[in-house]
Amino acid sequence: MALSIPDKLVIATRASRLALWQAEHVQALLQAQYPQTEVSLLKLSTRGDEILDRSLQKVGGKGLFIKELENALIDGRADLAVHSLKDVPVDMPPQFELTAILPRAESRDAWVSPQYASLEELPHGATVGTSSLRRECQLRALRPDMQVKPLRGNLDTRLRKLDEGQFDAIILAAVGLQRLELTERIRTIIPVEQSLPAAGQGALGIEVLQSRPEMARLMQPLICAQSTAIAEAERAVSRVLGGSCSTPLAAHAQLINNQLSVYALVATPDGQTVLRANARGPITDPQALGNQVAQDLLDQGADKLLAQLEH
Repeated sequence: MALSIPDKLVIATRASRLALWQAEHVQALLQAQYPQTEVSLLKLSTRGDEILDRSLQKVGGKGLFIKELENALIDGRADLAVHSLKDVPVDMPPQFELTAILPRAESRDAWVSPQYASLEELPHGATVGTSSLRRECQLRALRPDMQVKPLRGNLDTRLRKLDEGQFDAIILAAVGLQRLELTERIRTIIPVEQSLPAAGQGALGIEVLQSRPEMARLMQPLICAQSTAIAEAERAVSRVLGGSCSTPLAAHAQLINNQLSVYALVATPDGQTVLRANARGPITDPQALGNQVAQDLLDQGADKLLAQLEH
């Protein structure tokens, strides 16, 4: 069946500076692919952007960042939504489809501090800002002496809080700083051995309605097969373990010599217990590799550890 090229496409996006960069990136790709189509942005404020005085895990999790965008897909105001893949829950409602994963950029975390070049240089008892349990548990495992305080808000807000002296250092996804041309704020990229990234970190995902298969076909030229396989392995770990922003869980995959290496960890928020697992295999079945790593963690007692955290 011949692909019908629409006259217009509307992208739903959060209104933060980083989200707009991401949506404009997809807008440019679609405009180049379909020059006769007018591609525009629908900018929305989400509950995740508006609630800044409480941690995400206390107010409903990552889904808060995408609910309003999904509503725009349902009521026809938008044709597609662009997300940071790490914000997309692994179990999506059946009416939606994650139809394209774009080439992944930098996936690691960044150490940001005006005074201290690295975690090792941080003085005893210093204050580090992050709202990610994943980052917090790994930080505490390395440096139990330091204080970890919650850090919410968009990228500019977080940097402002650091500059005002509320923190000695903060940890952010490196890719956000790079995309907004704030690379000079990165003191160091944190090795994955110290801070294993979140599933999907560094990648963009495009969401459409299941009931609009023509949208999935239109998005096909944007798909990166390698990044998709990597993300599928990482998201499989999260799916098996029930990963959400309230779970101290990390999952990271790398393609090395056409072999996919998958690493994951589950930890207690205080960093005193850290369970790690990894597996390596052909890229042809990334989900099976992710499931294998998750099962290894379950065999080590990850389910009991996670159950304790829910109480």
